[in-house]
Amino acid sequence: MTPRIREELLQLYAEVDAEVQAAGPRCDQSGRCCRFTEWGHVLFLSSLEAEHLLASAPAFSRPVSPDGCPFQVDRLCTAREVRPLGCRIYFCDPTYQETGQRIMERAIQRLKRLYEEEGLPWHYAPLHSFLNAHVPESKPTDSMSRLPLPQVND
Repeated sequence: MTPRIREELLQLYAEVDAEVQAAGPRCDQSGRCCRFTEWGHVLFLSSLEAEHLLASAPAFSRPVSPDGCPFQVDRLCTAREVRPLGCRIYFCDPTYQETGQRIMERAIQRLKRLYEEEGLPWHYAPLHSFLNAHVPESKPTDSMSRLPLPQVND
């Protein structure tokens, strides 16, 4: 990942965090957001978000199941600082769902523009796909060429 792309991604994360905070969704700290299958959702992220996450996230066991997030420990996120957009925006609060959806749509549009500006192919897949495709010995440094992309059926 180039320094410019990293800076743009971090700026997007900061703006999204501020927008979510301003919306004020309630968090019960139940950990439901990370138990995907149990609560009927899937965490999708882009390849840039996956690269950023994998560069700093704690170690995790494989294979990673689509059922939940391997970074959730005792109902808390161990990868909070580098978490992707879906984690930053999703809350179980029923009064926030429409607002969260609008924030997510704007964030994804902006992320797609970054891909277009950089001439990168758009790749968006479930968290477990990226984590299972990741080869720990080959951490990316300045390009995405070493981050294996998971195969996703459309």
